[in-house]
Amino acid sequence: MASTTTVQPLLPVQHPVPSDIEIAQSIKPKHISQIAEIGLGLLPEEYELYGPTKAKVKLNVRKRLENLPNGKYVVVGGISPTPLGEGKSTTTVGLCQSLGAYLNKKVLTCIRQPSQGPTFGIKGGAAGGGYSQVIPMEELNLHLTGDIHAISAANNLLAAAIDARMFHESAQKDEALFRRLCPTDKHGKRHFVPVMLDRLRRLGIDKTNPDDLIPEEVSKFVRLDIDPNAVTWRRVVDINDRFLRGITVGQGPEERGQERKTGFDIAVASEIMAVLALATDLADMRQRLGRMIVATDTKGQPVTADDLGVGGALTVLLKDAIEPTIMQTLESTPVLVHAGPFANIAHGNSSVVADQMGLKLVGAHGYVVTEAGFGADIGLEKFINIKCRASGLTADCAVIVATVRALKMHGGGPPVVAGTPLPHAYLNADVDLLKAGCSNLTRHIENTRKYGIPVVVAINAFATDSPGMSQTSA
Repeated sequence: MASTTTVQPLLPVQHPVPSDIEIAQSIKPKHISQIAEIGLGLLPEEYELYGPTKAKVKLNVRKRLENLPNGKYVVVGGISPTPLGEGKSTTTVGLCQSLGAYLNKKVLTCIRQPSQGPTFGIKGGAAGGGYSQVIPMEELNLHLTGDIHAISAANNLLAAAIDARMFHESAQKDEALFRRLCPTDKHGKRHFVPVMLDRLRRLGIDKTNPDDLIPEEVSKFVRLDIDPNAVTWRRVVDINDRFLRGITVGQGPEERGQERKTGFDIAVASEIMAVLALATDLADMRQRLGRMIVATDTKGQPVTADDLGVGGALTVLLKDAIEPTIMQTLESTPVLVHAGPFANIAHGNSSVVADQMGLKLVGAHGYVVTEAGFGADIGLEKFINIKCRASGLTADCAVIVATVRALKMHGGGPPVVAGTPLPHAYLNADVDLLKAGCSNLTRHIENTRKYGIPVVVAINAFATDSPGMSQTSA
């Protein structure tokens, strides 16, 4: 039986517990400058206010702190979840509030920015829950500081560039395309920009003066020759709109029959979101954006964003998005919100930049607690295999969140379906079902320990749990 200690809450806890939005709006946030300067030790010139409750942290803070030791690095994952989610965000925020507000440790929460798709769907937002939330929760769950909108704009700019390039290549001769790609300056001279020189080298053309190209080389240079049936880059929108999953573009009379089938993804599924989360600085992000493969040509060779000449434009659209956003928990501990890739199609973790910055800000005796999305077999393992390799960091501890509900489901309980009442088995005591489901938790613990990371299990209790079940699982 797990031991318990009675702790006097710092917040005015009510019984029964009100809704998340009622709790979040009952607490007045501190001005974000207090969180930035007192909570994180930032200088006034190292952050930019976005109103009184959120701010962007400038990347140059890492230069000032580069010689300081890192704090302890904690990652929160979970057992294989039910469709309802098991409360990793709530546990992450609650753990940080415990460390910071109750134990007076220097602590920082690093989480992903929620997508508006789940926010307006059955799952809801990702600010945590109950008395363990990031506030203002409506700011976090909606537009925040516009990072996802910037990603949408960049993604769709690239999609438009692909279609425009195919259109113009189908309608113009080589010389006309060359004039547009390499226009003359006021002195009548043409010049290649660096990404064009990279493309020429890949084509085996070792020339730097546009006027030296022979007609065959001009043709190779100006024609990407994209296969319309091999374009993998789709447009995005940050809402659930199932009727945009498959569409036809190019139906206007001025598109001259350049129709093709494509579709929309949700914005956070864009590869640009994954790039933002893994980039270490603006220059690294620029290189990663340029290398993104968007299609193949008719010979099966990859076509990149830099081949289209839009890598720089994408970077400009994301120049503010690469800066993490400061917020706060209900108990005034600091939070960095940055990036939001899904774990099923990307790596499912918040940004490398936020974690690197945070570990310096909390100092040698502090803690950075970051959340890995989905179950530990996806998000936590991708945190180790992908994010930590990109950042050069190593976790000191992993927390695996378990619930009675999920353990019972993995023990053979009936399906848990979002939007429908929980079946009888989850509302009543069933020790055998609970014990059988512990095999799922055991495997996640074993997998995580194989990476040499110690594991702590956090049991997240729900009001629907039958009496005594949380203590039984402990």
